[in-house]
Amino acid sequence: MKKGMKITLFSIIAVVVIAAVLVFFFVPKKVEEVVVEKLHIVIATDATWPPMEYVDESTKEIVGFDVDLMSEIAKAGGFTHEFKNTAWDGIFAGLAAGKYDAVMSSVTITEDRKKAMDFSNPYINAGQVLIVQKSTSGVSELEHLKGKKVGAQIGTTGSFEVEKVEGVTLKTYDEIGLAFEDLLNGRIEGVVCDTPVAADFALQSETYKGKLKIVGEAFTDEYYGIAVQKGNTEVLDAINRGIDKVVGTATYDKIEKKWLR
Repeated sequence: MKKGMKITLFSIIAVVVIAAVLVFFFVPKKVEEVVVEKLHIVIATDATWPPMEYVDESTKEIVGFDVDLMSEIAKAGGFTHEFKNTAWDGIFAGLAAGKYDAVMSSVTITEDRKKAMDFSNPYINAGQVLIVQKSTSGVSELEHLKGKKVGAQIGTTGSFEVEKVEGVTLKTYDEIGLAFEDLLNGRIEGVVCDTPVAADFALQSETYKGKLKIVGEAFTDEYYGIAVQKGNTEVLDAINRGIDKVVGTATYDKIEKKWLR
């Protein structure tokens, strides 16, 4: 009887010891949380193109439409970001060399560029728009200015578009700033140029702010996108995820109104 009890007691002790060894070696002493770091995207921009991207002289910070929009895209896309001021000459070579992850600098999506880099979904149509005096009413497109003079820079898409409209007289200029000066002084009734240039003169310039306005919508297609290295799907997918959630929303409209309307 005593022998049987000894065997049973020995068996129990053996099981306990084995269990203790298993717990020591196979059960972690402390369960640690797994921390997943957010994707961080470094974005090159040539901050010399107001109102899309430029350096604020008072704060020395890069500001503009692209900057505000990217803040919202990053939030919606679930990543962090930073801008790196980079000269336009060589900006795409730097992307190819991996000096940064993306380029957001009023970059028009073209078939030639698509051969060397991947592009996000378009985030704005920066095509040609019409600018008139602030007091002008009943005008939202070129056809409404038949019998009038409209200015554009010589040899540009804007000048070609004006020429297409029968009854509108084209007046060309070597510099677009001269066309805006004539518009302000009533020597012509409208100016046609691309959206960022129009916004810079009509909305940001102290000379013309409050005196001119952009009317209607862009009537040519010139889509801007964010460029990334060929095959960098991680960055491209994150950016597109953000763009798809922001473009077309009230948040996007607010940024557009601030910088381009």
